[in-house]
Amino acid sequence: MLRIDLFTEITCPWCIIGHHRLDKVLAERFPALDVDIRQHPVLLLPDAPAAGLYIPDLLRSRYGITDSKASFARPEAEARASGLHLDLSRQLWTYRTQPAHGLVLAARGRGTEHRLAVAITDAHFLEARNISDANVLADIAVGYGFERDEARAIALDPEQHRRVEQEAVKSAAAGVRSVPHFVFGGRIAINGGRSEDEIASAIRDAASVAASA
Repeated sequence: MLRIDLFTEITCPWCIIGHHRLDKVLAERFPALDVDIRQHPVLLLPDAPAAGLYIPDLLRSRYGITDSKASFARPEAEARASGLHLDLSRQLWTYRTQPAHGLVLAARGRGTEHRLAVAITDAHFLEARNISDANVLADIAVGYGFERDEARAIALDPEQHRRVEQEAVKSAAAGVRSVPHFVFGGRIAINGGRSEDEIASAIRDAASVAASA
């Protein structure tokens, strides 16, 4: 089994592309490969308010970008190249992600953490849902091994939020500086908006190292 450690932020557009490309590459090029995908939280806006931040305002204040649509062009084009229709103008808010990451961490023992992370990320970008809302998260999580009330309680639990923040500190200490960040087989790391070919090459190399160990 090949372990894949995946460091992501749910509201990062490059992370939904990374999720999509990883799953596509595994399905199309490595259908017989047994993998264990572990999700690790990265918090890009740890102090975001529960009500969210309006992305055009955030881009203007933080990066001086006045044309948000132009800034969306490259990730949207990269997504289309991999068969993912991503319209970033559909979701113009970014939200606090501790509740969502907390649920993903709780899903680890149920074997659904990666699929739940993908589902929450898709809900944010493709359905423009508020993924800081415990009710929204509970609705999603029922399809991934949770009872609705249980999932809602986890999403609201301050202790689980602190666990996420501690894990995010570990991610930073491990040298994660940009997302998505992939580590294949504990040895081969790549990050950022990597192509399907680059992801496939890293998987192939890691699988080869694992086979010869």
